[in-house]
Amino acid sequence: MWAERTSHISLSGIREMFALTKPDAINLGLGQPDFDTPAHIKEAAKEALDAGYTGYTPNKGFPELIDAIARYYEQYGIQAGQEQIICTSGGSEALHLAFEALVNPGDEVILPDPGFVAYSPLTRVAGGVPVSARVKADDDFRLQASTVADCITAKTKVLVINSPANPTGAVQRYDEIRGFVELAEDHDFYIISDEVYDKILYDGEHVSPGGIDADRVIVVNAVSKTYAMTGWRLGYAIAPAAIVEEMLKVHQYIQACAPSISQKAAYAALTGPQESVRSMVEEFRTRRSAVMEHLKEIAECVTPEGAFYVFPRFALSETSLDFTKKLAQAGVIVVPGSAFGRFGEGHIRISYAASQQTIDRAFRIIKEQVSA
Repeated sequence: MWAERTSHISLSGIREMFALTKPDAINLGLGQPDFDTPAHIKEAAKEALDAGYTGYTPNKGFPELIDAIARYYEQYGIQAGQEQIICTSGGSEALHLAFEALVNPGDEVILPDPGFVAYSPLTRVAGGVPVSARVKADDDFRLQASTVADCITAKTKVLVINSPANPTGAVQRYDEIRGFVELAEDHDFYIISDEVYDKILYDGEHVSPGGIDADRVIVVNAVSKTYAMTGWRLGYAIAPAAIVEEMLKVHQYIQACAPSISQKAAYAALTGPQESVRSMVEEFRTRRSAVMEHLKEIAECVTPEGAFYVFPRFALSETSLDFTKKLAQAGVIVVPGSAFGRFGEGHIRISYAASQQTIDRAFRIIKEQVSA
């Protein structure tokens, strides 16, 4: 009764955990900042409403926003023109368009495992075959070029990288990124680089592969995490003009354009004051330290260098899913590591996008359940 493309995928493991949430549960499973959108961004949206920007926009987005995105990415060595950028309804749509533009049925897509929950389903929806490239705690969860090389076949079409990474908080080094680009050049495949956490960094620096070889890379980003704008649904992609044109073909039929008011707000976010971003990251840094202090008593955990997640491994006598269900019954929502790939088993993802008081309350419960 329905299409095969949807029968091969399941609902997100993150959403499944939300379904278990009790009204008074502590939610450490949510992948969004617990900060309000900065005032000057909200004010820009109000002004846009008052000015009547409530209709369709150009399919690829307002030209001034596209220019702002191009200027933003100059810091990472990317020089992009209007024809190389498309604005989308969140980073999720940008990812979807990239897969649709690049992947043919039977093409193989190399994915970090554990990795963001959307990569494998989006590969399958496009008709591709997901191939797991294991990221290991011994490598601080950074994907290695040697691991990618072992996954390459004649059918390899795309490599997905994500730095800083969800769910591990790993930040790739320049030499590692260069290694991925060299493999793409040698074996004739593309890189989709998910960079939505580019500014949420505590250690290291953000390196975009698009700054090394713009002809091989599709960069995906959004204002969602950096500016606490998840609900505004404004993302974008930077890619070679020919690929953007293919992405536009899908975008114009499924979306037409990104939300007009959100585009005006995103312009204010990218071009306005950045102090709110720095303040938010410093607060996350403080919370990261507190979470790691809690975890050292009960689990093994690599210290994340970016994003706002930890990915500890517990000495469990049960699956990570069963353990998270037990925590949910006790009043704390986290996400099982298995939701992020088969190599995530034994881990759980904990978001520290919650107040310090909330984190401390949650860990009192988690410690009780670990010792039970």
